Amino acid sequence: MTINIQTPNGQISLTTDVIATVVGAAVTDNYGVVGMVSKSFIRDNITEILKKDNYAKGVVISQDADDEVMVDVYIVVTYGTKISVICQNIQQTVKYNVEQLLGFELSYVNVHVQGVKVD
Repeated sequence: MTINIQTPNGQISLTTDVIATVVGAAVTDNYGVVGMVSKSFIRDNITEILKKDNYAKGVVISQDADDEVMVDVYIVVTYGTKISVICQNIQQTVKYNVEQLLGFELSYVNVHVQGVKVD
């Protein structure tokens, strides 16, 4: 799937894998995030943390009829950290990185905490 963005100079088409790589790097750099997991983590009962080449499985990107781009991120956090603060930091970091690196704004960044890792 590609996301199409209209600019004054023309149209830009980005694949979801490119956007997922930028989003995944922004997410995993936040304190308290163990890693990203598949969106069907609970259903599949897979305890595999995604590596850098698999960020697309933990990020869902969609575009609605009004050309607004939305991102859903699926993560596992560290035990003992404040989950609401981690999620807010992820939302801010992802929006900033996508705007600076790819040149368009995200309408929503939804963070889904799929688990808590206890060391």
